[in-house]
Amino acid sequence: MQDWKKTTDERLALLAQTGEEGAEEELLNRYKSAVRARARKFFLAGGETEDLVQEGMIGLVSAIRDFRPDGGRTFKNFAYLCVSRRIYSALRAAGQPPEYADLDPDSMPEGISPEESLLAGERLAEFRATLTGTLSDFEFRVVSLWLDGMSYAAIAQTTGKDVKSVDNALARSRKKLQSAFLAQRQKENR
Repeated sequence: MQDWKKTTDERLALLAQTGEEGAEEELLNRYKSAVRARARKFFLAGGETEDLVQEGMIGLVSAIRDFRPDGGRTFKNFAYLCVSRRIYSALRAAGQPPEYADLDPDSMPEGISPEESLLAGERLAEFRATLTGTLSDFEFRVVSLWLDGMSYAAIAQTTGKDVKSVDNALARSRKKLQSAFLAQRQKENR
């Protein structure tokens, strides 16, 4: 078995494209936490974060297969673009514009007009208001830390609670937020 630790991402992508055993797997392992962190920045009404993680991983596989070093960009940037586009496509397919779902307005895709950016900012403010109005203080803190990419164990350590309490808080939060957003969507459609 080859040790890929010192091989660059760009080289691994090219090796994976030629069928080199283990190269694609190494890249998937290197980027899986980044894909998960990217997917966590979104909320999919009626869905789970894992659905968006899976879409992001499909985007990562596409990046591995389509990467060209002559394009002048790094594999990391290309992968981020492919992962984001795949997540945006999944959100659009669910009838949810991605520019309104992203919790980080600085990570908006290029080409967003000022009007769309303003609307996205308003939606973000509404989302934050929904978070604070729907969740308990502990749930809000746990969700915020989780959206920042912290693991359950790290959240437990930060909050002084056990991992099971963190898991339960996230499960309650997910149910509460899904109900709140579905109610809001129904209200808007009337």
